[in-house]
Amino acid sequence: MATLLLLVIYLTFISLGLPDSLLGAAWPVMRHDLEAPLGAAGALSFTVTIGTIVSALSTSRVVRGIGTARTTMISVALTAGALFGFSVAPSVVWLMFFAVPLGLGGGAVDSALNHYIAANYKAHHMSWLHCFWGVGVTVSPMIMAAYLDEGAWRDGYLTVGLIQTGIAAMLLASLPLWKRTEKKRANGGQARQADAPGSAPDEPSKPKNASGVKFALGTFLFYCGVEVTAGLWGSSYLVNIKGFSADDAAMWVSIYWAGLTAGRLFNGFVTFRYSSKTLIRAGEIITLAGTALMLLPLPTGFTLAGFLITGLGLAPIFPSMLHETPARFGEAHAGRIMGYQFATAYTGAAVLPPLLGVLAEYVTIGVFPLYIVLMAASMLFATERLNRLLRRRNEAV
Repeated sequence: MATLLLLVIYLTFISLGLPDSLLGAAWPVMRHDLEAPLGAAGALSFTVTIGTIVSALSTSRVVRGIGTARTTMISVALTAGALFGFSVAPSVVWLMFFAVPLGLGGGAVDSALNHYIAANYKAHHMSWLHCFWGVGVTVSPMIMAAYLDEGAWRDGYLTVGLIQTGIAAMLLASLPLWKRTEKKRANGGQARQADAPGSAPDEPSKPKNASGVKFALGTFLFYCGVEVTAGLWGSSYLVNIKGFSADDAAMWVSIYWAGLTAGRLFNGFVTFRYSSKTLIRAGEIITLAGTALMLLPLPTGFTLAGFLITGLGLAPIFPSMLHETPARFGEAHAGRIMGYQFATAYTGAAVLPPLLGVLAEYVTIGVFPLYIVLMAASMLFATERLNRLLRRRNEAV
């Protein structure tokens, strides 16, 4: 039953990724149909992410009230409804309205399922969970690209909304499976806060390595800055600066997400041999190399390779950092600090990509590669400062 439930969770994480890359792929066409400025995509992304932050910070209370399964099912249904709204929205104002439930639903799924996996499954499952998110963000621009050739971006949103509805129906049908699995864990004395109601365990007043928390949060901030900015603005950069058609640009952004997805699948196996610390550092160096390829004055083929390499580099960072949280700051505080990390990651996704939209309005979208290079370098800097601090603390013990 635990294996079957894990499959349900993996498929559900596809639903989390499906909406995340739609806007960036469709925006070059959408904005002309809706007579919207280029930077409006940043405002929409900001609205979605604010909803995600609010949802993630309150999800633990909702889960304690109705359980992980129902929380996830309702949240996926909420995102399906929001996508149907996007497919019929007559203006950007209506898109902003539907962006709110899209963010609320996505944040609840992300927070609830990550906590559930961390509490009940082994480390490699965390990487594979995020691999399935990558499947979602890879497939949805491909779906959208198929419709963009005729300018039918609304049909792309409608199609993804129907897929979300199917996943919500699967979750509804799986409710008895969640109950049986949780009952089995409870009877075996393995129930954890992530999947069963109850009060939090007693904690020490302060986590170990508390001074390093800010550097961990910085890494999450800039990680999401790179990931979301590349996905949201990559297509606009290729269309407006490199001269690509909208459907070809959307396909190349899909390849960026495909690199991230394939990297997370591979990372799940690599975790058996290498530490999370090693994987985080390697991923950040590869990410910096990929973004640098986009910045250098090289032929377009190198720019496209940069998208793929950036996706591959990002792959191990987020799941490995989540898994490393208890080791860095102590098991008793892991859940609370993980919540801070999610909130900071969402803040990065809410603030940093729209900031590029503002720059693009006043300067040019051509600043895109320089912008993500600076964020990739900042991410590596924050991680190395944290590693240095942890090394000093370990040597002092």
